[in-house]
Amino acid sequence: MSADEDPLVDPRDTTRTEAPENLAPHARVPVKIEEALGALAMALIVVISFGNVLARYFTNVSFAFTEEFSIFLLVFMTFVGASAAFATNEHIRIGFFLGLMGPRTRLLAEAVTLLATTAMFALIVYYGAQVTFDEWYWGETSPGLGYPAWIYTIWLPLLSLAILGRVIGRAVASVRGRAR
Repeated sequence: MSADEDPLVDPRDTTRTEAPENLAPHARVPVKIEEALGALAMALIVVISFGNVLARYFTNVSFAFTEEFSIFLLVFMTFVGASAAFATNEHIRIGFFLGLMGPRTRLLAEAVTLLATTAMFALIVYYGAQVTFDEWYWGETSPGLGYPAWIYTIWLPLLSLAILGRVIGRAVASVRGRAR
């Protein structure tokens, strides 16, 4: 008996252990890409932070770049994770209230969620691109290391576009009835 047939198994359960491809059969771009990028960002944060701890312990000197890179990697990882969450329909929602809703109201809630998410990330694309352009145009540098600031902010509009692609793919799959 599968989870679809078992009345005791909640199909909206987010503690599933299925592979991402099974959670996102509609996705044309594999979710493994986001998983790999997120894992790489996390690994870099760990290596940078651990290296800084060792340097402080043995030399009483801190690496100057650790905070700047760690913050960038954390933001990067958050956006990549959001993209994967929308692809696999594991984005944040209030499951308790969804469980109380009927099928039509649940569909309306999904539509409102997708529209609000699309609007928010479209604004991030627009304003993120403006900020990135301004930083490039005016030659703004980061306060810690003096690197061009646009190399950090360009990821906001780019990763927001990736999230928009996942959200639109989710919406299309929902309309076609293929989304889980």
